[in-house]
Amino acid sequence: MKKLQSLILTLFFYFIITTIYAQEDKLTVNTKTNEDKSVSFTAEFKSPGTYTVILNFKELSNSNNVGDNTYKVKYSGQSFLTLKPSNKDQGIGYSFSYSYIRGELNPKYDKEFIYTLPYTNGKKVRVGESSFVNATYFGTTTPPDWKVYRFFTSQSDTVTAIRKGIVVSIKDIYDMDESGKQTYTSQVNAVIIEHADGSLATYRGFRKGLYVKLAQVVFPGSPIGLSSNNSGNGQFNISLMLTYLKSVDFAKKQEVKESKSMYGFITPYFYNLVNGKEILINNQNYFVVNSPVILQKEMTKKELKNLVKQ
Repeated sequence: MKKLQSLILTLFFYFIITTIYAQEDKLTVNTKTNEDKSVSFTAEFKSPGTYTVILNFKELSNSNNVGDNTYKVKYSGQSFLTLKPSNKDQGIGYSFSYSYIRGELNPKYDKEFIYTLPYTNGKKVRVGESSFVNATYFGTTTPPDWKVYRFFTSQSDTVTAIRKGIVVSIKDIYDMDESGKQTYTSQVNAVIIEHADGSLATYRGFRKGLYVKLAQVVFPGSPIGLSSNNSGNGQFNISLMLTYLKSVDFAKKQEVKESKSMYGFITPYFYNLVNGKEILINNQNYFVVNSPVILQKEMTKKELKNLVKQ
């Protein structure tokens, strides 16, 4: 059988409430024909973290073992699908398109997880809740689970990780406008950290010169960068949102007003001394209290030993 060589590389660009999950680092799906005439599919990408890849076969012959067309890929070079020939004496004919998006689809994230506040122990912060930018500027409907916090301090301060995770995306290119005149801009420095349960923490609004690197493992309290005065109200702040991938519906091109996020939003619990955890209240002040139990909760034995040595 003549092997079909055409590879249709249709990369779908999707709209989400911010640009932070945009495909700034391309993921490429490659194929390889093996000695037994099977075909292996691998994903290559530079940015670390988990991706969901969706394959759509335009043509497929001499193979019928394609099940779900959605695949989780955790590292570059991972083989995520192998097609086997129905007739072992003939090759497989195929052509396909693919799309991809950051995150694991519908992960079993921990809804009761207790996070630390994103500043160093003893700091006083004021908590605000951010409005949905697309509703404010484009007339869309705010998602029912929408939850994004802003943490305000009187001066620039060190922002820290709220949970153990791996740094999967960094944007550290903007000199922030701290004149106090700017009320909104999408050009902000940001960090995305992927957690063990598949949730993603996105921190936005740093001064240029972040303290972390791609693929770095951070822990609760690990410094990420300095907050900036980017909100136009004279106070230094960063925004924080916790999300998970809930949909990979790339099929429909929607107008901005009708667009829906493919990510769900998590309302987190944060640690406090009174009852151990609480959901933050808008426009309230909080003092950061870090408990060793919370800080060390997800550390491995090796990491705990290294902590003792420090």
